[in-house]
Amino acid sequence: MSFQQHFEPYLLQYQHHRFETAVAIHADCFEWMGHIPQASIHAIVTDPPYGVKEYDFDQIEKRQNGNGGVWRIPPAFDGHVRSPLPRFTALTSKERERLQRFFSEWGRLALRVLRPGGHLIIASNAFLAQLVFSALVESGLEFRGQFIRLVRTLRGGDRPKNAETAYPDVCSLPRGCYEPWGIFRKPFSTTVEECLQTYQTGGLRRLPDGKPLFDVLPSEKTPRAETNIARHPTVKPQSLMRQLVYASLPLGQGIILDPFMGSGSTIAAACAMGLSAIGIERYFDYFSRSKDTVPALTQLPIRLEHWKGCKND
Repeated sequence: MSFQQHFEPYLLQYQHHRFETAVAIHADCFEWMGHIPQASIHAIVTDPPYGVKEYDFDQIEKRQNGNGGVWRIPPAFDGHVRSPLPRFTALTSKERERLQRFFSEWGRLALRVLRPGGHLIIASNAFLAQLVFSALVESGLEFRGQFIRLVRTLRGGDRPKNAETAYPDVCSLPRGCYEPWGIFRKPFSTTVEECLQTYQTGGLRRLPDGKPLFDVLPSEKTPRAETNIARHPTVKPQSLMRQLVYASLPLGQGIILDPFMGSGSTIAAACAMGLSAIGIERYFDYFSRSKDTVPALTQLPIRLEHWKGCKND
């Protein structure tokens, strides 16, 4: 099947970039997911920014202009200036309600586009996971567990905002040492065997050596070589994303969707693994950059001592 035939039903009239096995589309995912063919996506792998205050256009512009917005600006130390990180604890009760409503509505769209048995693998954090995951269950998706990414980040451990001096021995949250990725599945009425035969979905892919897939993933911080390419504040490492896209297609067949493409790390991981993928991004600057960032990330050689599935390992 040609590229055009493979992706034609998904392009509609949107501006897009083509890659070897994938396509990036400039669109709002809510609108796009409401128009593409139903039950046509095999898996969703995404790190969502939408619905979180830090990622509203005005807050992104404040960060880019050096005003910070509600972003936490880490200090410079050991000779390096850290990139701004979102301060998720700055959300009010109304913003939490907005976040839950956002993911409940988005979850229904995910349910619409996924094939029966198709998996959704979605990044979160310890503070927001219970809210995001419950909203997705409310939308009709089955909660199937979590991938726990073991990584020490700069998130959490902050002293009380505007009272750092008054309460120097207090932190509002513990420093994060893991990142939860929720695993969800679209319900189906048959057996896993029948679902695999009919839809190529229903399960997750075992490791390349045939061993079971593990739900704890030792991970690294995103290497500087990758952040320099992506220029995105929360880009995930290829060493993680290539494992997740591989796992998301039980038979190694079908289309992976990232509705919140950002820097394109999910799309690059899919291309590196020879898998078909679609990335949706509403913020034009990130979409425009993906034309260069996706191929550059795809070509990076990634070595994993505990997992040997990377195509260019």
